[in-house]
Amino acid sequence: MQKSVFYWLTANYKASGAAVAMDASPAVFLREAMRKLTKRWTRVFDDLAQKLATRFASDAMQNTDVSISNALKKSGFTVEFKMSAPMNNALQAIITENVGLIRSIPEKYFTEVEGLVMRSVSRGRDLSYLTDELQKRYGITRRRAALIARDQNNKATSAMQAARQKSLGITQGIWRHSHAGKEPRPSHVKADGKVFDLDRGMYLDGKWVMPGEEINCRCTWSAILPGLK
Repeated sequence: MQKSVFYWLTANYKASGAAVAMDASPAVFLREAMRKLTKRWTRVFDDLAQKLATRFASDAMQNTDVSISNALKKSGFTVEFKMSAPMNNALQAIITENVGLIRSIPEKYFTEVEGLVMRSVSRGRDLSYLTDELQKRYGITRRRAALIARDQNNKATSAMQAARQKSLGITQGIWRHSHAGKEPRPSHVKADGKVFDLDRGMYLDGKWVMPGEEINCRCTWSAILPGLK
């Protein structure tokens, strides 16, 4: 998407000079070019969103089941996993949320780029300025996409683990702080080692949260198996 936008905007920015010679507005000329690019790439992301989100959620569920199965085997249990109603609800919720997030990437990107192009035209900036700014915007968008990926992976893992464990009759867990972040949440550090209910999580900072649910949270939990210490 970035390469396409860079190529076509560069070509249209140069062509806007000819538009001026014919008494046409460069802003209108470039705005039309932006609308075509936006429509094209929004359609691409819309087509990919459902497939990517479904694959992501299915992989998260499979990884969760493998992790839980291995943990149970160490405790002497062998369990056959089935698609329970809570698991299906968690799966569908993750797919729906990720479809929306994937579709939001081009929407946010093109909103920022269109504003950048219009400001460049209105202030009479040259092509090199626009080129540099487009590269900066790509860095921002790429970082945002990476943040979404990390955040959704943590949330999906948390939701799937809780749903699967509850279907096995596990109702409580012990909060485990990751000690990995540069700026850990004080409340999450204090929660380390404390018991909480899987139905609602732990009450931190005025709300109920699960480990890994909040953005950039790397916390996990240890399941408490009924009848075992």
